[in-house]
Amino acid sequence: MTHPTDPLMRWDDVLAGFDPVLGLEVHVELGTQTKMFCGCRTEFGAAPNTQTCPTCLALPGALPVVNAVAVESAVRLGLALNCSIASWCRFARKNYFYPDMPKNYQVSQYDEPIAYGGWLDVEVPTPDGPRIHRIEIERAHMEEDTGKSSHVGGETGRIQGAEYSLVDYNRAGIPLIEVVTKPIEGIGALAPELARAFVGELRALVVALGISDAHMHQGSLRCDVNLSLRRTRVDELGTRSETKNVNSLRSVARAVRYEMQRQGALLEAGGRVVQETRHWHEDTGVTTSGRSKEQAEDYRYFPEPDLVPVAPDAAWVEELRSALPEMPADRRRRLQADWGVSDLEMTAVLNADALAVIEATIADGADPAAARKWWMGELARLANERDVELGQLGIFPADVARVIALVEAGTLTDTMARAVVDGVLAGEGSPDDVVTGRGLQVVGDDVSLLAAIDEAVAANPDVVEKIRAGKVTAAGVIVGAVMKATRGQADAARVRELLMAKLGV
Repeated sequence: MTHPTDPLMRWDDVLAGFDPVLGLEVHVELGTQTKMFCGCRTEFGAAPNTQTCPTCLALPGALPVVNAVAVESAVRLGLALNCSIASWCRFARKNYFYPDMPKNYQVSQYDEPIAYGGWLDVEVPTPDGPRIHRIEIERAHMEEDTGKSSHVGGETGRIQGAEYSLVDYNRAGIPLIEVVTKPIEGIGALAPELARAFVGELRALVVALGISDAHMHQGSLRCDVNLSLRRTRVDELGTRSETKNVNSLRSVARAVRYEMQRQGALLEAGGRVVQETRHWHEDTGVTTSGRSKEQAEDYRYFPEPDLVPVAPDAAWVEELRSALPEMPADRRRRLQADWGVSDLEMTAVLNADALAVIEATIADGADPAAARKWWMGELARLANERDVELGQLGIFPADVARVIALVEAGTLTDTMARAVVDGVLAGEGSPDDVVTGRGLQVVGDDVSLLAAIDEAVAANPDVVEKIRAGKVTAAGVIVGAVMKATRGQADAARVRELLMAKLGV
């Protein structure tokens, strides 16, 4: 699929001529069992329109009731973000044409959010080593998600050119927390990686709190990237674009960089940036124009008349604060010490978004060094080939731990283990299923190995003479022949050992 592309300014020229200002809005879909204002279930992937009721379909006379677990989740996230928790807040109606929201307005919070004025420290890689940057939080507020529209018959999957559209209201009304940063200024070339680091840290935080699975590829966590350019840091803020619903860490960084280059080229040519929403296209790595962006007054906010205000009890808030789990930054420092890795090695793990899968693999019994080797090596290579993140690769930490155990037990060589991984990814079952199905197992008995060595020696007398004459590197030819004869299922080190003993070298 192709998309129209805009002229782009060279990255170095953008940095030389402009000062970027970044703002991030992250929507966290809560993992509650029921929706924000009704008792409908929230399972992902259910048949369309099977998780609805009169309330979330906005039928006449149906009244909402606030989900208490969602309120608790919002308070806990606000505390973890070092926010102040409002002693009294309320919901508001945000009026807008929502084709996938039955009410045609969204119940959100406007001028009275449940949490406000916090911060989150994130670590950003730089040429001079990791740098801690404090991102100030404007607010974290509660709202409901919209439904999901599918546009059928067009080339782009969007409404333009589609033959018809379908709406699934299962997602309409699922609880959301929207975390909004204050403008992030003075960051220059760090803007893309800083955006990625913030979203990654926030994702780690909500997972640690247990309030969301934060699966970006399923839409459980989505980021809107606001970006503007100005000539110098003392100038007024430029006009911003808002790139909507970016759904991977890698794409957050790519979207920031693309918008910086697009806006730089536009401004340098004498044009002006339009305040608008833009769509991010994962396949081509570009943004395209969506719609003009409304100001707050255009939404005609007013207090939701069918919901009472929310007034968290101060003692309850402090009880929740005291029960917060280990924070992600503290966890990383602990794991780094437990694993015995350097700052550089830990940064590589974080950049690959591999911390959780490595930790889970170790929890399933793998040695820390082996778990890190597999996820940062072969599995990272496969993920890069398939252009997916490690968590989306399709192999579970328990599978990787089993592969490692089979290698350590001598059942598999590293080469065979890679074949087992390929089999798991191909849907052939568990590692043990693949080993059985493909007949992968190290030929470990010396009788079979000696028979294969005898054949290789007989077929390569010139090589044998070189080995006996002291050119031991030539043994690789014999070992290679044995490995070929055993379909790679021999232990190469043991073959070499037996060969040398046989030749008296």
